[in-house]
Amino acid sequence: MNALGRGRRGPDAPFALLLAALVAFAWAVLSAWSLSPWAGYLDHRVLEHVPLRLTPRYLGLLGVFVAGWVLMSAAMMLPTSLPLVRMFARTTAGRRDRAALIVLLIAGYLAVWAGVGLLAHLGDLAVHEGVHRIAWLGRNEWAVGAATLAGAGVLQLTPLRNACLTRCRSPLSFLAERWGRGAPRRDAISLGAWHGLFCVGCCWPLMAVMFAFACGNLGWMLVLGAAMGLEKNAPWGRRLTAPIAVLLLAGASVTVGLGATGHLG
Repeated sequence: MNALGRGRRGPDAPFALLLAALVAFAWAVLSAWSLSPWAGYLDHRVLEHVPLRLTPRYLGLLGVFVAGWVLMSAAMMLPTSLPLVRMFARTTAGRRDRAALIVLLIAGYLAVWAGVGLLAHLGDLAVHEGVHRIAWLGRNEWAVGAATLAGAGVLQLTPLRNACLTRCRSPLSFLAERWGRGAPRRDAISLGAWHGLFCVGCCWPLMAVMFAFACGNLGWMLVLGAAMGLEKNAPWGRRLTAPIAVLLLAGASVTVGLGATGHLG
């Protein structure tokens, strides 16, 4: 605990600025990408019509999508983890390898989100396979969107998600549990990765909505990222949980209504 106490007195402003610069860079690259002729490669749908084989073309497109996903994760999710990064910067004040440890912390965090992007892509392939094989789904693809919104709304209210949100809102206890076990570099990566896993647990409902509807749409990404950041870090953030769930479930109901009346393909 003494190490944590000494760490709180260390200057962390430069690292907060560095993190802000990294997030701004991610947004700038995404903005330029979304306005370029390659904007479609930010969307997972670019892989829909490519056979799932380990060919150079498929792997190349998958690599581009994952790179875009990591950029989106850096833009949307790193700001939500600023309290942990700043606390870690204070904790490691005075260490000569401080900068490297913070880089490893962020790398561990983004590595988890890169893995989530790959899993989301595989899940998306399974959904499209179901659409091709099940005639009703093929005629009513709106049902996939409705199910995504409804599932996200339900997940928003589950005890597991609430537990993950609690951990993400308590960076000091998280840091005290997982830092200082004798291998600083390994601990930094592990701390970032574990924080990433809990972040996935509490943010996945809205990230699933982003994956399904808003990949590459910077406006919706900003809205969803702000919602996740406020819920994780604002003192009143927990009050947003139920309203977000209600909005998601309402969106699912509207989608069902429009689809059932033939207003959606």
